Amino acid sequence: MAYLQTLSRSFPGWVFFCCCCCLPLLLTSSLPLRGASMAHHGCRLRKTNFQQSYIRNRTYTLAKMVHALDKDTDNRLIGQQLYVNIKENNRCYLMKRVVEIVVKDVLLTTEVKNQYSYVEEVAQFLASLTSELSTCKFSGNREHIEKNLEQMKNKMEQLGENGKTKAIGELDLLFDYMENACTDVPKGGNKKKN
Repeated sequence: MAYLQTLSRSFPGWVFFCCCCCLPLLLTSSLPLRGASMAHHGCRLRKTNFQQSYIRNRTYTLAKMVHALDKDTDNRLIGQQLYVNIKENNRCYLMKRVVEIVVKDVLLTTEVKNQYSYVEEVAQFLASLTSELSTCKFSGNREHIEKNLEQMKNKMEQLGENGKTKAIGELDLLFDYMENACTDVPKGGNKKKN
């Protein structure tokens, strides 16, 4: 005890104490390594976001109502083709980007907002999810993600006005894909889900 009292009176003593006692504790602590498993921590949403029956019903009702107007049964914007060459731990990031595109380029356009019920509520909900995922980043190569997003956008443009109709008619799929990709713990690798 006398040793600690003497040590506490001198600055070099504190430096010695910190270097000998505190530094080894810090170096051996279980903090995650930079870029390690915590890299996708920002790519998780709470399951309760998707368990709100009110917004789920609004989303599904809007999708069902508009899906009936979609005359194109050959094409699909939201589906497994989005996941081609995408590792499972990047799927939430991909779906975040898909939602951003659908909200900005489809749901928030004036003609869509004026034409369909519930659009603004659904758009606000989806925008809140992407806001929660603001720290969600991809890992590895971004090339496949951008390629798949570009293919989706090109298909939507090629379909013209029916592209927007199709995107709204598939909001139920978008809701489900977002829930599956961002609430389940990614297993990594290129495993395909059926």
